Amino acid sequence: MDQVKKNKELVMNYINSLSGVIKTREGCEAFVSDQGLIDHILFFDGVFPKYELLIDEVTGEGNRIIIRARLKGKHEGELNGIPPTFKEVLFPMIVGYEIENNKIISHWLMADQMMLMEQLGVMKQPA
Repeated sequence: MDQVKKNKELVMNYINSLSGVIKTREGCEAFVSDQGLIDHILFFDGVFPKYELLIDEVTGEGNRIIIRARLKGKHEGELNGIPPTFKEVLFPMIVGYEIENNKIISHWLMADQMMLMEQLGVMKQPA
């Protein structure tokens, strides 16, 4: 199996093992050494407990894997001063991962925050 295929498999195993369950530091550390990513995952699991990532596309080159996905969850925790609304959300994101020695060592993430804020009722959709 070539390295890109192994890296894609690692990312899919990581996402599948954490999707739809309460995330723990130990569970994250099985796949991730990037402490910023682990902190991000745990923060968002406090806001959207047991959130799911629905994968739409996975691409890769070398030691980099990029996913296009949607986060699905229920807003049950405070999000940057926004109290829980208990609304269901589903918003798109793109995440890039750098893999080394079968671990995610760095990442970047872009999420549609406008769509999230609209779904939480904080912002109205432009007319």
